[in-house]
Amino acid sequence: MDTVTALQQLGFSEYEARAYAALVGEGELNGYGLAKKTGIPRANIYAVAEKLLLRGALLRIEHEGGQRYVAVPPAQLLRKLESDHHQALEAAQRTLTQKAPAHEPAPVFNLRGKELLSKGEEVIRNCQSSLLVAIQSADASVLAPALQQAAARGVRITTLCLQACDGVCGGCQGDIHRYALAPGGGTRWLVLVADQTVALVGQVGDGVAEGMTTRQQLVVELAADFVRQNLGLAAICQGLGHRLEELLPAHVLAQLNDLYPDGGFPAYLRALGGQAA
Repeated sequence: MDTVTALQQLGFSEYEARAYAALVGEGELNGYGLAKKTGIPRANIYAVAEKLLLRGALLRIEHEGGQRYVAVPPAQLLRKLESDHHQALEAAQRTLTQKAPAHEPAPVFNLRGKELLSKGEEVIRNCQSSLLVAIQSADASVLAPALQQAAARGVRITTLCLQACDGVCGGCQGDIHRYALAPGGGTRWLVLVADQTVALVGQVGDGVAEGMTTRQQLVVELAADFVRQNLGLAAICQGLGHRLEELLPAHVLAQLNDLYPDGGFPAYLRALGGQAA
């Protein structure tokens, strides 16, 4: 990207960008010299210079032979632009917040195909402090770069490896817990909860990927609890082992078996590292 294009992206017109860039390279120039250097019509050059003066990008110097223009140092200009932009964003945030409905419902966005992992990368990139992850190796390898960057930023990542990989695959990041909770049958699950404010849940199977993402607090809490409760139960199971079933009354075990299909609660305990028979 050249200087003129970069300045245009900061809000300069093409003529303003060309004039400022020329003065940075040439030092002092009068109106005639600036027009000649930039190719800006002489009829327009003084209006362009006035706009740059108002922006704080130029200084006007009076000489015996007439006035000349000099560019404000780029570092100084960029600091001013950054400050102005920050103030404008704060003002916009204040006024938009005042106009927003008091109880605006959080939307739910459906995701299909490549959208699922693409949105997952976006959720991870925007995460600031904490990230809960439930994932399998195929999706972890795709999201690994974004997860590594989040870890490097200081995001606290807790990962539930649903595949219970024997070794380090390089995809999962942070505090990794491996338990065989994957649904099986070639289906993969993906759960992301970023900063306890946004959730993404999805599944991939039979060549079809689908899911959703939202800031609805109930969905965020349910997704976070899927990760946290499985990890909490795993800690209990590993701590108590086979004694867990001995300590639980028969009617409680019966209730738990009803809650957990595909082998009941004992199968779930084995997946979490317990010693149920």
